Amino acid sequence: MCTAITFQTQDHYFGRNLDLEYSLDETITITPRNYVFNFRKASPLEKHYAIIGMAYVVDDYPLYYDATNEKGLSVAGLNFPENADYKPYCAGKDNITPFELIPWLLGQCATVAEVEKLLEKINIFNENFSDKLPLSPLHWLIADKERSITLEAVKDGVKVYPNPVGVLTNNPTFDYQMFNLNNYMQLTKDNPQNTFAGKNGTLKLDLYSRGMGAMGLPGDASSLSRFVKATFVKLNSLAGTSETESISQFFHILKSVEMARGSVHLGKDLYEITQYSSCCNADKGIYYYTTYENCQISAVDMHKENLDGTALVKYPLDKTVRINFQN
Repeated sequence: MCTAITFQTQDHYFGRNLDLEYSLDETITITPRNYVFNFRKASPLEKHYAIIGMAYVVDDYPLYYDATNEKGLSVAGLNFPENADYKPYCAGKDNITPFELIPWLLGQCATVAEVEKLLEKINIFNENFSDKLPLSPLHWLIADKERSITLEAVKDGVKVYPNPVGVLTNNPTFDYQMFNLNNYMQLTKDNPQNTFAGKNGTLKLDLYSRGMGAMGLPGDASSLSRFVKATFVKLNSLAGTSETESISQFFHILKSVEMARGSVHLGKDLYEITQYSSCCNADKGIYYYTTYENCQISAVDMHKENLDGTALVKYPLDKTVRINFQN
């Protein structure tokens, strides 16, 4: 289970919680402009936009979980079990495997509009990365500074939805997630009004706590509930325009739906946890993150690297717990 969001203050931010029971030794990975992306069926990208994000690098190939390019376009892949449906090779289409999709889009596109144009001919192609690495069932949140879309490959084909809330979780399909928000239209960040017995009712009811306007907001770990909660918290979030205020607020939004060890039991000794949370300043190319073990915010700035290089640049996640004793 995962949650991805966008957020706008003075700059544009994009990030996610990765919720899994295991880690694959992912790294903050920068792909410079002259690293050659080879694809299974499409032509190679020998020159492309530079990319920064979280990836599991296998055989010198970055399998990105979420990433942003130097133009400020971002993509995140989230688990979409039982709904994701990848197709056989189709002549006349751009046949792109799910693990190639993020570099294929971010390498060529600067905006969501350019992505939508590319997606008109896409066939999300069913081919494993290797015998040891089968495909993951995914759908994708794609965003620039102006707007967001959701991409899903299902039995009926490729679906591209406008995403006006800039939030994505997992199942069910995105159209249902958006429809489900209708069930929560009465929620408010303000104090609720007493309409229990009509506007002029005589039954006196009192507020006994702050936050009662949001009573009924889901708090469980299911993807349907996390979508509602993350959307409510995000759309009602206020932050200053400074970088520290913005990233702090972004991580607080993600914390509202994070997974603590023990709350989601998967059998035996397996528990789902938020392995990492990320927040990329898409305008500046700075990738911030925290891990389950280390709540201190760490950062990697893509523009401090040689973006005209040919080799991947990787930074392992800093998982060291640090406590600031003040006496």
